[in-house]
Amino acid sequence: MTSQAAKFDYDLITIGAGSGGVRASRLAGKYGARVAVIEESRYGGTCVMRGCVPKKLLVMGSHFAQHFEDAIGYGWNVAGVSHDWGAMIAAKDKELNRLEGIYQRLLRDSGVTLIDGRGVLSDPHTVEVNGKRLTAEKILVAVGGWPVIPEFPGREHVISSNEALDLPKRPQRVVIVGGGYIAVEFAGIFNALGSEVTLIIRSGQILRGFDHDVSATVAEEIEKTGIKIRRDCRIRSVEKHSDGYSVMFDLGDECIADCVMYATGRAPNTAKLGLKEVGVKLNDKGAVAVDEWNRSSVESVFAVGDVTDRINLTPVAINEGRVFAETFFNKNKMTLDYANVASAVFSQPPVGVVGLSEEEARKKHKVRIFLARFKPMKHTLSGRDERTMMKLVVDKATDRVLGCHMVGEDAPEIIQGLAVALKAGATKAQFDATVGIHPTAAEEFVTMRDPVPEKEE
Repeated sequence: MTSQAAKFDYDLITIGAGSGGVRASRLAGKYGARVAVIEESRYGGTCVMRGCVPKKLLVMGSHFAQHFEDAIGYGWNVAGVSHDWGAMIAAKDKELNRLEGIYQRLLRDSGVTLIDGRGVLSDPHTVEVNGKRLTAEKILVAVGGWPVIPEFPGREHVISSNEALDLPKRPQRVVIVGGGYIAVEFAGIFNALGSEVTLIIRSGQILRGFDHDVSATVAEEIEKTGIKIRRDCRIRSVEKHSDGYSVMFDLGDECIADCVMYATGRAPNTAKLGLKEVGVKLNDKGAVAVDEWNRSSVESVFAVGDVTDRINLTPVAINEGRVFAETFFNKNKMTLDYANVASAVFSQPPVGVVGLSEEEARKKHKVRIFLARFKPMKHTLSGRDERTMMKLVVDKATDRVLGCHMVGEDAPEIIQGLAVALKAGATKAQFDATVGIHPTAAEEFVTMRDPVPEKEE
């Protein structure tokens, strides 16, 4: 221990026990640092308690509805099948409790002190929690983000994705405001289990920011399943009535819903943490501004994960926590490469992407586009009207594959493997030289030979 570190209660205090904070704290503790983690809610953070894990469990649970329908085409008799929403939620909660216990034990086994409460910075080396002042050589802010619901008449009647995961019963009529991945994923969950779902989006298309063929394909496919998308639409107000909630739209028409959910974005959870007061610079979205070493404008204060609003994905937060701990507690200086980070949308059908969209690529490269659309083999017998889309974006000059995009069953699983290829700088020629596995959907990525004809300028 350095003489400087001896002046403090801890070498590291981490505020927030989510994916990034837990990874940083565990590793720092493993490397011999004196570490405390302060958490005011549940250990595991957004992903484990309010995001990817419970949402994916509900997605998988809702998938069985399609599986049962598809089974009929293969000779199965599935008469009498029904779903118990409450049983699914109870099973989900049991799993989250198990995971929280594992997170707490992993921290304790690494020698980390667990402190329940809200941590607030009072100076660059001091955190106040439960009326006590604790000091540390370094403070890591890893408090994540929180759903944002705008102010409007009737705001008190709507829920966010947080509450949607804990509804005591499934609403029959659901209005979801937003066109991002959270909105689309919950639309799929409710719709598959039998709810009437309407998506309200301000723009002309869902999943803005994704490749246009991805967005268009997902929109087309989910509309086939009965999800209604109201484009270029805004909600004026929500009122509670005896038969549900009256949703008034900007054009003056209305609908009645049993549940109104807002999925209009998330914001860094930085309010009332004392950050500005101790000199930590926040950007216009309230995120902690950090350098490549995850250091804020205050030398002793660092931040990782969604609170920095860089790439808001759990594996990114985990790796930011890892490189922070390696750099400052293991004398192994490193930074994180943010290029070619793969991501997924667990819509129905799901999305998997890595690399640049066509729109992004065209800003800096001359490109060739390879595109395939087909009916999955599974549905030749199930009869389901669902199509898969696969797309490669290739740099004309170097033949390097700049982006891989897929909408269809198993897309996230398939794209994870292709992310390794993009990270290694694979070319289209190397894709072409790879022998596919037949019969699979994934083989289409190595059998696309003819580029999409270029449009005349």
